[in-house]
Amino acid sequence: MGRTSALLYGLVAYVLSLIAFVYAIGFVENAGVSKTIDSGEAGSFGLSLLIDMLLLSLFAVQHSLMARPFFKRWWLKVIPAPVERSTYVLCASSALLLLFWQWRPLPAEVFSVQTSPFDAALIGLSLFGWGLALVSTFLISHFELFGLRQVYMNFIGRDAQDNTFKITGLYNVVRHPIYLGFIIAFWATPQMTVGRLLFALVTTAYIMVGIAHEEKDLIAKHGDQYRQYKRQVAMLFPFRVR
Repeated sequence: MGRTSALLYGLVAYVLSLIAFVYAIGFVENAGVSKTIDSGEAGSFGLSLLIDMLLLSLFAVQHSLMARPFFKRWWLKVIPAPVERSTYVLCASSALLLLFWQWRPLPAEVFSVQTSPFDAALIGLSLFGWGLALVSTFLISHFELFGLRQVYMNFIGRDAQDNTFKITGLYNVVRHPIYLGFIIAFWATPQMTVGRLLFALVTTAYIMVGIAHEEKDLIAKHGDQYRQYKRQVAMLFPFRVR
């Protein structure tokens, strides 16, 4: 793959990831998009539950498997190194968009908060979670996380490797503010349906499993630096329970 082709490929993958992120907000918040987590005609509960679980599992397997070092070592024998991250982002975004498209609503109500201003406060808290997740990507390396830095550095003929361990901003308070933002966004709602509860439960469980694997990789990469960081900074919430 030529440098220009790799750069264009990375740009397409990045734009698709932005589309998927923005659509995810509307999907979960039930606003502003054609298909939301609770919209559409409810079908058989068992079939809908099965389809939704398969869609969530597909995303979780893709997202986790392609991030593992052993898979990357094999994958880099197939694709050029500069577009490895962009390919990961492209696959993850595609899996998300498939989930949005094929999701089956489970609209039965678990709880509803209709008293003002509490309903507005919950919506605001959920939007805060989305903002926290996005801002946290910029506190590390947003463009590297989404593959743009790698294809750009390849385009200008420079090495994109950066193995330094940095702690900035919110990462001095919690180790995983991106995941914290998503958890807040998924759970804060004035109207919890069975569908949203399923989505929140499965994604939160996946986040916890993902953190465990990610931190093993970070310890393997940064050694005692990350072990010390783990001892000093809480994982998700800025307090520790003894």
